[in-house]
Order: sequence, then structure tokens, then C-alpha cells
Amino acid sequence: MATLKEFEESLREHGMNMALALLERLRERDRATRTVKPARRLTGQKMTPELAHAILDLHASTGMTQQEIAFKVGVNQGRVNEVIKRGKWLDGDPHAPEAVARDKALARLRGEPT
Repeated sequence: MATLKEFEESLREHGMNMALALLERLRERDRATRTVKPARRLTGQKMTPELAHAILDLHASTGMTQQEIAFKVGVNQGRVNEVIKRGKWLDGDPHAPEAVARDKALARLRGEPT
């Protein structure tokens, strides 16, 4: 399948100026109607010991992939991997490395000194 650029070059080679003009008008119309939307920001659930245990239960009792589990519980796949492979988030210890890192990141977002 030819790309749009290859198609345009072929039109030029064959001297099809009317088709090139039509193509340019279509481009201009597309540019005029195109809008720039900000990227969608997904915020997942806060990781809790209960959520970590739910992830482990889903992993043990279903054939779901880590990505499918992540969609179901509302976190990203990396968090699911941390729970399954490294046992993170299983206790509610606020001094656990993952909890400290989360709290520092939240403080940075709020503009607080860390």
C-alpha cells in the first residue's frame, strides 16, 4: 500500500495538477478542523493492602493476565507486577519503601518540600 507522500509524488510525476490541488484543499480542511486535546491523564486507585490481596486472589483464581487484572482493579500493570512478583503493598506499613516513595511523589505534585 502506498503512503500519502508516495501517492502525491506519483500525481506530480504524471502531471495531475487538479488532483494535487484537490489533495491540498483536503489537507487545509483537515488542518482547520483539527483540534489539539490535552493528553488523557488516568489516575488509578491508591494501593492498599486490601487491593493487593484482591490482586493476588485474582491472580491465583483466574487465568487473567497482569494487564487484565490491572484494568479490572483500576491500577497499572506495573503495580500488579509489584504485588505478584515482589509482595509489595501487602501490609499497611507507612514506612515501607513503596509507601514512602508514593508519599514523596504526592508531596512533589502539591509543591511541598521533600
